[in-house]
Amino acid sequence: MSENPPAGDAAGDAPKKAPEPSGVDLARVALRAAKEQARARGAAAQQKKQARRGGLRSGARADGRDPLALGAAINRLITERGWEAPAAVGGVMGRWPEIVGDDLAKHCVPQKYDEDERVLTVQCDSTAWATQLRLLAPQLVARLNEDLGHGTVRLLKVLGPGGPARRYGPLRAPGSKGPGDTYG
Repeated sequence: MSENPPAGDAAGDAPKKAPEPSGVDLARVALRAAKEQARARGAAAQQKKQARRGGLRSGARADGRDPLALGAAINRLITERGWEAPAAVGGVMGRWPEIVGDDLAKHCVPQKYDEDERVLTVQCDSTAWATQLRLLAPQLVARLNEDLGHGTVRLLKVLGPGGPARRYGPLRAPGSKGPGDTYG
Protein backbone atom coordinates (compact mmCIF):
# COMPACT_ATOMS: atom_id res chain seq x y z
CA MET A 1 0.00 0.00 0.00
CA SER A 2 1.32 3.38 -0.90
CA GLU A 3 0.32 6.47 1.01
CA ASN A 4 -0.53 9.71 -0.71
CA PRO A 5 1.97 12.46 0.09
CA PRO A 6 0.56 15.47 1.96
CA ALA A 7 -0.37 18.51 -0.13
CA GLY A 8 2.59 20.44 1.26
CA ASP A 9 5.09 17.90 -0.14
CA ALA A 10 4.11 18.51 -3.76
CA ALA A 11 5.34 22.11 -3.58
CA GLY A 12 8.52 21.05 -1.85
CA ASP A 13 7.79 22.39 1.64
CA ALA A 14 6.60 20.05 4.36
CA PRO A 15 3.91 21.23 6.78
CA LYS A 16 5.45 22.40 10.05
CA LYS A 17 4.29 20.82 13.29
CA ALA A 18 4.32 22.56 16.65
CA PRO A 19 7.37 21.48 18.64
CA GLU A 20 6.66 18.92 21.34
CA PRO A 21 6.89 20.42 24.84
CA SER A 22 10.08 19.53 26.61
CA GLY A 23 10.43 18.47 30.23
CA VAL A 24 10.71 22.04 31.55
CA ASP A 25 7.66 23.19 29.57
CA LEU A 26 5.65 20.21 30.79
CA ALA A 27 6.62 21.03 34.36
CA ARG A 28 5.49 24.68 33.93
CA VAL A 29 2.12 23.58 32.53
CA ALA A 30 1.63 21.08 35.37
CA LEU A 31 2.59 23.71 37.98
CA ARG A 32 0.14 26.25 36.50
CA ALA A 33 -2.68 23.66 36.54
CA ALA A 34 -1.87 22.69 40.14
CA LYS A 35 -1.92 26.35 41.25
CA GLU A 36 -5.32 26.93 39.61
CA GLN A 37 -6.74 23.81 41.29
CA ALA A 38 -5.36 24.90 44.66
CA ARG A 39 -6.86 28.37 44.21
CA ALA A 40 -10.25 26.82 43.39
CA ARG A 41 -10.06 24.51 46.43
CA GLY A 42 -9.06 27.45 48.65
CA ALA A 43 -11.98 29.56 47.41
CA ALA A 44 -14.40 26.69 48.00
CA ALA A 45 -13.03 26.15 51.51
CA GLN A 46 -13.31 29.87 52.25
CA GLN A 47 -16.96 29.86 51.13
CA LYS A 48 -17.70 26.83 53.34
CA LYS A 49 -16.06 28.54 56.31
CA GLN A 50 -18.06 31.74 55.77
CA ALA A 51 -21.29 29.76 55.40
CA ARG A 52 -20.59 27.92 58.69
CA ARG A 53 -20.09 31.11 60.67
CA GLY A 54 -23.28 32.75 59.46
CA GLY A 55 -22.70 34.07 55.94
CA LEU A 56 -20.47 36.72 54.47
CA ARG A 57 -19.15 39.30 56.84
CA SER A 58 -18.03 42.78 56.07
CA GLY A 59 -14.39 43.56 56.60
CA ALA A 60 -12.29 46.64 56.93
CA ARG A 61 -11.98 47.04 53.15
CA ALA A 62 -14.68 48.27 50.79
CA ASP A 63 -16.48 45.69 48.70
CA GLY A 64 -19.60 45.54 46.51
CA ARG A 65 -21.91 45.09 49.52
CA ASP A 66 -21.09 48.39 51.20
CA PRO A 67 -23.75 51.11 51.18
CA LEU A 68 -23.48 53.82 48.53
CA ALA A 69 -24.05 57.52 48.81
CA LEU A 70 -27.49 58.54 47.52
CA GLY A 71 -26.14 60.41 44.50
CA ALA A 72 -23.88 57.51 43.50
CA ALA A 73 -26.76 55.05 43.90
CA ILE A 74 -29.05 57.15 41.72
CA ASN A 75 -26.36 57.62 39.04
CA ARG A 76 -25.72 53.87 39.04
CA LEU A 77 -29.46 53.17 38.68
CA ILE A 78 -29.81 55.67 35.83
CA THR A 79 -26.87 54.09 33.99
CA GLU A 80 -28.03 50.50 34.56
CA ARG A 81 -31.57 51.22 33.35
CA GLY A 82 -30.55 53.38 30.37
CA TRP A 83 -32.36 56.47 31.62
CA GLU A 84 -29.60 58.95 30.70
CA ALA A 85 -31.57 60.83 28.01
CA PRO A 86 -34.86 61.13 29.97
CA ALA A 87 -32.98 62.21 33.08
CA ALA A 88 -31.03 64.79 31.07
CA VAL A 89 -34.23 66.15 29.53
CA GLY A 90 -35.81 66.28 32.98
CA GLY A 91 -32.84 68.36 34.09
CA VAL A 92 -33.42 70.70 31.17
CA MET A 93 -37.03 71.16 32.22
CA GLY A 94 -35.74 72.25 35.62
CA ARG A 95 -33.24 74.65 34.04
CA TRP A 96 -35.65 75.95 31.38
CA PRO A 97 -35.26 79.66 32.31
CA GLU A 98 -31.45 79.39 32.02
CA ILE A 99 -31.66 77.81 28.59
CA VAL A 100 -34.30 79.97 26.89
CA GLY A 101 -34.06 83.16 28.93
CA ASP A 102 -36.38 84.65 31.53
CA ASP A 103 -38.77 86.41 29.10
CA LEU A 104 -39.49 83.27 27.09
CA ALA A 105 -39.63 81.06 30.21
CA LYS A 106 -42.37 83.25 31.71
CA HIS A 107 -44.65 82.55 28.74
CA CYS A 108 -43.56 79.10 27.49
CA VAL A 109 -43.36 75.97 29.66
CA PRO A 110 -42.06 72.52 28.64
CA GLN A 111 -44.82 69.94 29.06
CA LYS A 112 -43.39 66.54 28.09
CA TYR A 113 -40.64 64.73 26.23
CA ASP A 114 -41.38 61.77 23.96
CA GLU A 115 -38.28 59.59 24.11
CA ASP A 116 -39.22 57.40 21.13
CA GLU A 117 -39.92 60.31 18.78
CA ARG A 118 -37.40 62.63 20.50
CA VAL A 119 -39.96 65.44 20.56
CA LEU A 120 -40.08 68.10 23.28
CA THR A 121 -43.57 69.59 23.69
CA VAL A 122 -43.78 73.19 24.93
CA GLN A 123 -46.99 75.11 25.71
CA CYS A 124 -47.20 78.87 25.46
CA ASP A 125 -49.71 81.17 27.17
CA SER A 126 -50.54 83.16 24.01
CA THR A 127 -50.48 82.66 20.28
CA ALA A 128 -47.95 85.47 19.90
CA TRP A 129 -45.44 83.66 22.15
CA ALA A 130 -46.19 80.38 20.39
CA THR A 131 -45.35 82.02 17.06
CA GLN A 132 -42.18 83.52 18.52
CA LEU A 133 -41.11 80.10 19.85
CA ARG A 134 -41.82 78.45 16.49
CA LEU A 135 -39.48 80.98 14.85
CA LEU A 136 -36.79 80.27 17.46
CA ALA A 137 -37.29 76.47 17.33
CA PRO A 138 -34.23 75.59 15.16
CA GLN A 139 -31.85 77.58 17.39
CA LEU A 140 -33.48 76.18 20.52
CA VAL A 141 -33.21 72.56 19.29
CA ALA A 142 -29.52 73.16 18.48
CA ARG A 143 -28.97 74.62 21.96
CA LEU A 144 -30.74 71.68 23.63
CA ASN A 145 -28.72 69.14 21.64
CA GLU A 146 -25.53 70.97 22.52
CA ASP A 147 -26.46 70.69 26.18
CA LEU A 148 -27.91 67.13 26.14
CA GLY A 149 -25.98 65.38 23.41
CA HIS A 150 -26.41 65.23 19.66
CA GLY A 151 -29.81 63.96 18.50
CA THR A 152 -31.54 64.00 21.90
CA VAL A 153 -34.20 66.45 20.68
CA ARG A 154 -35.18 66.26 17.02
CA LEU A 155 -38.29 68.42 17.06
CA LEU A 156 -39.82 71.10 19.23
CA LYS A 157 -43.62 70.84 19.25
CA VAL A 158 -45.16 74.19 20.20
CA LEU A 159 -48.69 74.30 21.58
CA GLY A 160 -50.75 77.48 21.81
CA PRO A 161 -53.02 78.39 24.68
CA GLY A 162 -55.84 76.03 25.55
CA GLY A 163 -59.39 77.23 25.09
CA PRO A 164 -62.15 77.01 27.66
CA ALA A 165 -63.66 73.61 28.41
CA ARG A 166 -66.19 72.55 25.80
CA ARG A 167 -69.71 72.30 27.06
CA TYR A 168 -72.20 69.90 25.68
CA GLY A 169 -75.88 70.29 26.41
CA PRO A 170 -79.39 70.56 25.03
CA LEU A 171 -78.96 74.13 23.67
CA ARG A 172 -76.16 73.26 21.29
CA ALA A 173 -76.59 74.00 17.57
CA PRO A 174 -76.22 70.93 15.28
CA GLY A 175 -72.75 70.77 13.67
CA SER A 176 -71.34 73.40 16.01
CA LYS A 177 -68.41 72.77 18.28
CA GLY A 178 -69.65 75.35 20.75
CA PRO A 179 -67.21 77.89 22.16
CA GLY A 180 -64.40 75.77 20.71
CA ASP A 181 -65.23 77.09 17.23
CA THR A 182 -63.25 80.28 17.86
CA TYR A 183 -60.12 78.52 19.17
CA GLY A 184 -58.06 76.86 16.51
